[in-house]
Amino acid sequence: MTFSVLGTDGRGGVGIAVTSSSPAVAARCVHLRPGVGGAASQNVTDPRLGVALLDALESGQDPAAALAAVTRDRDLVEHRQLAVLAPDGTGAAFSGSGSLGVHHHVVGSGVVAAGNLLADRSVVDAVVVGFEAASGDLEERLLGALAAGLAAGGEAGPIHSAGLAVVRDVAWRVTDLRVDWSEDPLGELRSLLDMWLPQRDDYVTRALDPTAAPSYGVAGDE
Repeated sequence: MTFSVLGTDGRGGVGIAVTSSSPAVAARCVHLRPGVGGAASQNVTDPRLGVALLDALESGQDPAAALAAVTRDRDLVEHRQLAVLAPDGTGAAFSGSGSLGVHHHVVGSGVVAAGNLLADRSVVDAVVVGFEAASGDLEERLLGALAAGLAAGGEAGPIHSAGLAVVRDVAWRVTDLRVDWSEDPLGELRSLLDMWLPQRDDYVTRALDPTAAPSYGVAGDE
């Protein structure tokens, strides 16, 4: 029901973009920790596995070791699809034998993509190529990768939710956008990103140094 992409910007930033036929996919599948990395837990989703993957990374394990530790001897793991990426661009992925429908995962350089209930395995390949071929902000590259996957066929059925989140060098998600139900979730996510990106860094400034924060002209903040 889902395809996702994790990517790095080569400067410590890590992000995830995901879309699904299910509602509120980003609420369950997106796991990020600044300075540690990112993980996607999908298919018959168990969000605890995303947290466990980040804990393993933070303990010093590389993505392959983290994935092996989390999946080893775990009940029901064959129903899960997992992907994990470290800030240095190394990644790993797992698709259990119970992954739904046509499923696939690809680990590239600085990118990992995975999907299930796909129109075709080539969807995940297109996601990776789309990310690797793109330039600009990490958010733009991640959303472009999802769009490439959709153009390659996407899921077997229509998508209805999407999300995009990025962590960098502060203790919170510098970008965290969600479309929980829509007939055009990637189109709405694009509109949100177009609004958000010009203000993203100003909101980091607001947190770190309110005296330097710009005003956005809202009532009471002129």
